[in-house]
Amino acid sequence: MIKSSKARKQRRFRFNAPLHERQKFVNAHISKELSAKLGIKKRSIEIRKGDTVKVRSGDQKGKSGKVIKVDLRKSKVSIDGLNVKNAKGKESNILINVSNLYITDLDLSDKLRKEKIERFKSK
Repeated sequence: MIKSSKARKQRRFRFNAPLHERQKFVNAHISKELSAKLGIKKRSIEIRKGDTVKVRSGDQKGKSGKVIKVDLRKSKVSIDGLNVKNAKGKESNILINVSNLYITDLDLSDKLRKEKIERFKSK
């Protein structure tokens, strides 16, 4: 992770980071209801495909949906139901920055992710 306190080196690290490290940058806050339901004290968790999120700010504020795609290169997320039409009338998904989202429901179909959340409960 980032070892330097210098902003220039931190920006360079984030820009040149490999994809397996960039997965750690794609964290979003957990809703209060979800953290109470799961018993998690942690503030944020990594977003994955299948999670349900709600938009906190921007033009799409208040809208929610399932995550279709997580773009690690851009650190942005594509959400089901949030589309924009181009001049020809074709619809395409909007990419939203992770900092503008919060997680309302987790996809716990992955066994390893379930175990990871269980570890958060004990801390």
